[in-house]
Amino acid sequence: MGKWTDGPGTLTVAAREVPLEVAASCRARRRGLLGRDGIAGALLIVRTNSVHTFGMRFPIDVAHLDGSFTVRSVVTMRPGRLGMIRPRGRHVLEAEAGAMAAWGLEPGVRVRVDLTGAPDRAG
Repeated sequence: MGKWTDGPGTLTVAAREVPLEVAASCRARRRGLLGRDGIAGALLIVRTNSVHTFGMRFPIDVAHLDGSFTVRSVVTMRPGRLGMIRPRGRHVLEAEAGAMAAWGLEPGVRVRVDLTGAPDRAG
């Protein structure tokens, strides 16, 4: 895999395409969804295996992905919570609570990440 950069992309779950934001830099990863009232689509935080929701304004779905972009777990977190570390997790997807179930995202599903204007990162 190449170098990750912050920016837009597309998440493909089965045949469904979802708008995606990638947080790769330290600054973008630290900020995540803090200070927002919602998100259209999902946020991919690369190179992490846990998240927190301290300072969040809304509950989120969190999917932990392994190195091949297969979903290891999906949990819903309310604001003010500390997520468990997932030892086999390599990346985390975040979306508004309920969105991942609507997309059919569950453990065992493999997702595809395409970055706008950059080479494909996952298959």
